[in-house]
Amino acid sequence: MAQEIILDTEMEQESVGPPSEPPNKPNYAVLWVVVALLIVGGAITANLRFGERRALARETEALSVPNVIVIHPKPEPPQQELILPSTLEAYIESPIFARTNGYLAHWYHDIGSRVRRGQLLADIETPEVDQELMQARAARDQAEAQLNLAKTSALRWENLRKMDAVAQQETDERSSSYAQQQAALASATANVRRLEQLESFKHIYAPFAGVITRRNTDIGALINAGNSGPNQQLFDIAQISPIRVYVDVPEIYAPSVRPGVNGSIELPAFPGERFAGKVVRTAEAIDPTTRTLRTEIDVPNRDSRLLPGAYAQVHFDLKVSTPRMSVPVNALLFRAEGPRAALVAEDGKVHLAPVIIGSDYGTEVEILGGLKTSDSIVLNPSDSIEEGQTVRVGKGGGA
Repeated sequence: MAQEIILDTEMEQESVGPPSEPPNKPNYAVLWVVVALLIVGGAITANLRFGERRALARETEALSVPNVIVIHPKPEPPQQELILPSTLEAYIESPIFARTNGYLAHWYHDIGSRVRRGQLLADIETPEVDQELMQARAARDQAEAQLNLAKTSALRWENLRKMDAVAQQETDERSSSYAQQQAALASATANVRRLEQLESFKHIYAPFAGVITRRNTDIGALINAGNSGPNQQLFDIAQISPIRVYVDVPEIYAPSVRPGVNGSIELPAFPGERFAGKVVRTAEAIDPTTRTLRTEIDVPNRDSRLLPGAYAQVHFDLKVSTPRMSVPVNALLFRAEGPRAALVAEDGKVHLAPVIIGSDYGTEVEILGGLKTSDSIVLNPSDSIEEGQTVRVGKGGGA
């Protein structure tokens, strides 16, 4: 019994076990360290993300500002060679027509013949005019005889009237008849002179010294007076020394073209050779249709090398008073409101300036107004460039 009591006691002691220890207190320092580390890590992460966003914003903003290359207008020299097309013309050129009717009896000069003023070119047979002249001369003689008779009668009746042998009426009739016969004689004489001048036109003379450039008739051809009908132009004569050149000068150069200005012509037939001349006169008015000034240049042609009708290029060395400059064609914008140049100001803003274009040199154009040599012009501007847009001048720019 006692042994069982001892075993029970041991079993109770084993089931109960040793007395438990009191629980440990929480470690707050470690928690604060962990929290601090989390906060620092979050701050670093947020700062990194904010920096990336700012860098991305700066990069986006930088990419939104286009890079451009700028140039400056190139000044042009005040002396400019102006080249214009033209056609050579004779100094004097005239077609020769007949002034009387008849048949061509003979011609004395053909094309290329050089004639003097008043030299005989051709003869025309005028039998009808000759007969009319003979008839007119006979009528004049008849009128002269009747005048003499009327004069004698008038004097006789005047003497009889003084003796009161005839009536005053009869004397007045004789005097009136005498006056009528005087008028008839004057009319007959004038008709004779007219026919004599008409007959003199059967001889065709050169009106001035020159060269025959055309002959449109031959012996036996029917000739009609005036320029009516086909082939009525007998000859064409031209004076080719000096040669006359007409050229249309653009309005912008008109103030520099005045009488006395030197000019030269160049012909394809004489490559590399120029013929000097001078401006002798201008139209003193701008043609409103072509906006040009009609200008005449006379070129000496004593050796007759220059021929009328030939194509020529006229060269002027002009002093231009208006400041001029040139820019590449790809530095301009051609819009509905007119040509524009994109200028870059010091603050990087774009200003679309209107320009006035002069001559076209191919890859470059002449600028007559709207720019200064100090302006910075965008080369190859985009069609979408706008007024006030910000740009960045890239390397290679002239700003």
